[in-house]
Amino acid sequence: MIYNEHTGQRFFGYITTTLLLLLLTISMQAGTASEIPQGKSYGAIPSEKPDWFKESFLEFEDDVAEAAAAGRRVMLYFHQDSCPYCSRLIEENFTDPDIKAYIIEHFDGISLNLWGDREVVSVGGQDFTEKTFAAALRVQYTPTLVFLDEDGKVALRLNGYYPPADFRAALDYVAQKLERKLSFSQYRLDKLASVDGNLIDEDFFLDHYDLGKIISSTGKPLVVYFESPDCAECKTMHERILTDKATRKLVLQTNNVQFNLASEQRLTTPTGEQTSARQWARDLGVDYTPSLIFFDPQGNEVMRIGAFIKTFHFQSVYAYVLEKAYLEEPEFQRYISARADHIREAGFDTDIWGYDSFHD
Repeated sequence: MIYNEHTGQRFFGYITTTLLLLLLTISMQAGTASEIPQGKSYGAIPSEKPDWFKESFLEFEDDVAEAAAAGRRVMLYFHQDSCPYCSRLIEENFTDPDIKAYIIEHFDGISLNLWGDREVVSVGGQDFTEKTFAAALRVQYTPTLVFLDEDGKVALRLNGYYPPADFRAALDYVAQKLERKLSFSQYRLDKLASVDGNLIDEDFFLDHYDLGKIISSTGKPLVVYFESPDCAECKTMHERILTDKATRKLVLQTNNVQFNLASEQRLTTPTGEQTSARQWARDLGVDYTPSLIFFDPQGNEVMRIGAFIKTFHFQSVYAYVLEKAYLEEPEFQRYISARADHIREAGFDTDIWGYDSFHD
């Protein structure tokens, strides 16, 4: 989920205070910044789209009509070069015999390069390139999968990599046209979530549940963790990501609260509405655990993590929100590319597919 081109000069303003101090310190010690050895980049994994995907002319009204005539639906797959999350989607999901057969039966898969220049004609006849179409849809993560119904409307969207069981649930939901009856959040989480058991605690989680008050009294961003007791990926997040020193430095600059998404715990949302954790999770469309929702100091949602993610990207979301980079750079992938460049310029390595930072 990282892109290494087209960063642009504007991103030099996005270096964090911590990184600026680090650069200054290293420069003083080395004599000049030019003497700092460039850090290395790790974790990029190339992949190829499945050969059973449709060879589309990227005129989506025609694709939708052709799929509907065959009793299928369109599945748009946004990817980028060397994206390890895309590689995992292909290697673990698309090559799984059961999942592969199910997709071929129920969907026409169409591949789109997040930074591609092929011409695209949307449902409705508007012209784009692949990259401007992705920008119009505000694709922030790769892979992103957008499932279209028979009218060309979005039946479901998956922002990021979903492990096989979660991915298969999404396929079932769309193939059975269940979006006409209930949200994917309701469909998925009512089956998976449990009120039994304890969540993994952290010393930075606040116990105060008036979220608007937390924001107004501190002026810092708010991060809401939705988890469940039996969540393997929640355990990985706590044990592999939140134990990282560089991660914790970022996390401690925000207010963080945690909810069991099946709980009837009462709370007041950032906009002042009184509700339960369970209902709020569904209102927000949470369909994966752990999910993190980021709110700015005014109580507006500005970003979220709602799929499988590792340390570098987890840190980058926190940094993106803390630096308010979203105000000038709406494309998160451009931001993280620039952030990775700055870290390497400071002499540190980056690993977009590991759990340990090379800097703290």
